[in-house]
Amino acid sequence: MSNEKYAIVQISGGLGKHIALTAALQVVKRTYPDRKLIAMVAWPELFASLPFVDRVYPLGNTQYFYETYIDGKDSLIFAQEVYFTTSHILKQKSMIESWCEMYNLDYQGEQPKLKINIEQKKAIRNFYEPKFEGKPLLLLHTNGGLYQNERPFCWSRDMPIEVAQKVADHFKKNHFVMQITRPNSPKVEGAFVRNEQLSNTELVGLLELTDKRLLIDSSLQHAAAAFGLPSTILWNATSSTIFGHKIHTNLQAKEKPKKSLPGSFYFDYAFDANENEFPYEEDDLDDLYNIDQIIASLEAQAS
Repeated sequence: MSNEKYAIVQISGGLGKHIALTAALQVVKRTYPDRKLIAMVAWPELFASLPFVDRVYPLGNTQYFYETYIDGKDSLIFAQEVYFTTSHILKQKSMIESWCEMYNLDYQGEQPKLKINIEQKKAIRNFYEPKFEGKPLLLLHTNGGLYQNERPFCWSRDMPIEVAQKVADHFKKNHFVMQITRPNSPKVEGAFVRNEQLSNTELVGLLELTDKRLLIDSSLQHAAAAFGLPSTILWNATSSTIFGHKIHTNLQAKEKPKKSLPGSFYFDYAFDANENEFPYEEDDLDDLYNIDQIIASLEAQAS
């Protein structure tokens, strides 16, 4: 048997889930400091620079992996799906806590971590800062999920364009307003719109240039937590209890009327915003979020 010891962690799913679970990787490394931490992930780009990860493999590109890390080796495997744990389904704990509990790991409040190297930071700064006209940057992440998603608006997680526009209009005099969105989604008038497919490094690296951040339940709210940047997060059908971070101001949409969900199994509303599940009436849309509360939160936000 090899003298080297390994802790092998496999993560599947979206970019935000990956960023959030960098906190869980730190718990594994703290618990097993004598083991090399090997990460198999769907989004390897942001894991290569993490000091607590020894090697990163993209899922599906793992040649000779069994011979290198499994066969005759002293390895621990962490490959179960956290979404199907009791505490996650019942919305009792954060996803990070549920992941650690699944493996009887002692969670001590570890937070997500990201690291962008100096050359990457310089490239991002040199491209964007000349566009800011000397103003601080307000970043609006209005539409998230997979870039290839052709649905222009996912009601369960995306930011209503009316909300984004009111916020942009309020801050545009003193801030440079940038919108991150998908190609077919509504655009904020007067904002600098990025609806191209950015690299993950560029996408999250933009956060370090911001003064204020209004985000949704998507990858950037996890990345903001990883950089220690308090942000304002709008929540609708997803739960801030399981996906949110205490560093942020988490603002919930108005209470939903009781609605039957015949197609739901372990979870209530679908991530992809099934229109059949939409719980509101037309009159509800005028005050789905408290605009004054959002603006006050952004005004108080420390960069």
